[in-house]
Amino acid sequence: MKFSENWLREWVNPQLSTEELVKRLTMSGLEVDQVEPVAMSFNQIVIGEVLTIAAHPHADHLKICQVNVGEDKPLHIVCGAANVQSGMRVPTALMGARLGDVEIKKSSIRGTTSEGMLCSAKELGLVDSSEGLMILPQDAPIGENLRRYLQLEDVSVALDLTPNRGDCLSVAGIAREVGLLTRCAVTSPDFSPVAATITDTLPVALHHSAACPRYVGRIIKNINVQAITPLWMRERLRRSGLRSISAVVDVTNYVLLELGQPMHAFDLSKLVQGIQVRMAQVGESLTLLDDQTVTLDTQTLVIADHQQPVAMAGIMGGKASAVNSSTQDIFLESAFFAPQFAAGGARRYGLHTDSSHRFERGVDPQLSRHTMERATALLLNIVGGQPGPVIEVTAVNDLPIIPTILLRSARIKRLLGATLPVDEVTDILMRLGMNITPQNESWSVQPPSFRFDLTQEADLIEELARVQGYNQLPSHLPWSPLTMHSQSPLTVEQLQSALIQRDYQEAITYSFVDSQLQLQLNPNVSAITLTNPITSDMAVMRTTLWTGLLQILLYNQKRQQSRVRLFEIGLRFIYAADQTLIQEQMIAGIVTGTRWPEQWGEKAQQVDLFDVKSDITALFHSILVNGGGATPEHYHFISTTHPALHPGQAAAIYREQEWIGVMGALHPSLMQTLTITTPVYLFELRVAPLCQTEPIKFKEISKYPSIRRDLALVVEQTISAAKIIAAIRQAAGELLIDCQLFDLYQGKGIEVGKKSLAIGLIFQAVSRNLTESEIDTLIGQILSTLEQSLGAKLRK
Repeated sequence: MKFSENWLREWVNPQLSTEELVKRLTMSGLEVDQVEPVAMSFNQIVIGEVLTIAAHPHADHLKICQVNVGEDKPLHIVCGAANVQSGMRVPTALMGARLGDVEIKKSSIRGTTSEGMLCSAKELGLVDSSEGLMILPQDAPIGENLRRYLQLEDVSVALDLTPNRGDCLSVAGIAREVGLLTRCAVTSPDFSPVAATITDTLPVALHHSAACPRYVGRIIKNINVQAITPLWMRERLRRSGLRSISAVVDVTNYVLLELGQPMHAFDLSKLVQGIQVRMAQVGESLTLLDDQTVTLDTQTLVIADHQQPVAMAGIMGGKASAVNSSTQDIFLESAFFAPQFAAGGARRYGLHTDSSHRFERGVDPQLSRHTMERATALLLNIVGGQPGPVIEVTAVNDLPIIPTILLRSARIKRLLGATLPVDEVTDILMRLGMNITPQNESWSVQPPSFRFDLTQEADLIEELARVQGYNQLPSHLPWSPLTMHSQSPLTVEQLQSALIQRDYQEAITYSFVDSQLQLQLNPNVSAITLTNPITSDMAVMRTTLWTGLLQILLYNQKRQQSRVRLFEIGLRFIYAADQTLIQEQMIAGIVTGTRWPEQWGEKAQQVDLFDVKSDITALFHSILVNGGGATPEHYHFISTTHPALHPGQAAAIYREQEWIGVMGALHPSLMQTLTITTPVYLFELRVAPLCQTEPIKFKEISKYPSIRRDLALVVEQTISAAKIIAAIRQAAGELLIDCQLFDLYQGKGIEVGKKSLAIGLIFQAVSRNLTESEIDTLIGQILSTLEQSLGAKLRK
């Protein structure tokens, strides 16, 4: 919501500076996002009257103007604007004037002296673009300082309102808040009924009163549609972020900003027989004011005559019934559309308008008639005409029901940590416009009709804190007894920390991804297609986090960032076997480039598949340290195939028998398609199994020495080290406390098709010293088991 401070101060004028007012609004929950001047810095700009115009002797597009600025003699000014005319009044920059950094000096233009400059609105910083000079009203006082005349010592204030404060989407709503916070009186405009001078009416029927329980209309005949919107109104619209369109449209927009009630004006001659508020029918379409033609669905509320829809209710009017340059008679609409029906209606068509923004959040259902009277009075003053009687159709039973809320003193103290005096609570509630009935240590409260967000006791207590001032509430250190609680599941933050310690950086990508790239990465999983995608490359929901991470990798490599180590935690969206939607949290990573950042102590080495496996194993270790139930030995890497991964460099990851993820090198064909030249490694794990915990069991650390034995085993090349280590653990029993692979050799002395694995075994008992004979016996058992089950032989 953007508004002019001067406009607000006509409603309520507290003795606060702009900075103090902004701070007070922000601290009350109406966050001020921006404060900016309504015009650029300039001086010595006055109102001038063009007396005469003569052609420039040396330039066809220039004119020589005699301009009266209230001094003894007119100024001689050369002007190139196409719309300059004698008799018009325009902003005139005197010699010595400054427009921003530009100083106006006496100059010679094509051999003719110019003693100033006639200004456009763009040159004054009032608009971004304009054609020709800024034309001022004929009653603008000649010689008057333009800043004083237009009241440009003003600022535009932009509020970043939360969705629950739709009541502040107007100057009236903000004035109400300022008056509440500063105890200042609020002065509203005259809502006196405008007497009808004609009897013309239009039949109105509510066929869906639940969505539109109140509809107010009025006919105004014989208007002057060519009338010019007054400068004061155009300026208020501009300072609120809206441009002037035409007098009728400007009035409806002005009332929207002033009171928060969206309105619409129809060309009466284009309406057939009457107005119907109904749901759209199958096959109906409507060309909107922005020239977009939409096919309406049956869930869309429309305003229709007896032939066709003429507007999307609460969203945008139709072009066919719009006010145009030949309009003589209009039908004004001011209605209440229920928020639960308005919500999402505009977004289904890719639209977002000032009207839909307000109706989705809730517009005061009691405001429609007041707004009609205000708009009628403004229109009669500007475009003239003959108003008919106000037409009002109301379905009383479908209007919002105002709740009655019990507010208790004990509850106030419990939530705020402070006791507010009874008189103070009553005063704040009254200033908020509540209808209250004091009871014993409590209040029965009915919120005003414009506060859709007040539905329960906690809402009222929040209002008390907000008005009282959050900084006025006492601060207490929390106190809690120390008790033993059951072990909590691991948190996502602990997983993040583990990868950050491994030199990864966290990325956050969109859940909407490129359908073509995702199809290449995950062709066997059906993706959810968006109905209204933001762009064509964000058309489906992701089935894997790799899609977004690969796009970040490409972005970085195009900017000479060859070393990339990223991870992301987010949801993937897939269908289950019964076609129900599953939103599953995943943790994924992508790695490319060198193993370490560039340095003098280590030579540059390219990262490989085992580096990434090491990172994942470290993540499993971190889970164990932070309370995870499974040890790293419970996790297994099993060779697999995946459409996105290199054949022979892909592994499925299991926790016991449960599949938890996959890792591997990016497939060469994908690297070629994406023009990636260095190897890329990826992993993706399910978060839920990783965060499962089991009770931590204490195990005493042995005080007896350990014994290490190393084995060099020759096995078939196809046998994995994991199988050998699993077999060793099974054969060795509890005395084996650690088992690590520390060397792999293939070459001279080893048969083709075989490999040598060097494994370190560490034995230790809890209650005694181990003897050499015991260790020899265990080694014998291990070698026998390995030879029988895997064909492994001791290397000689």
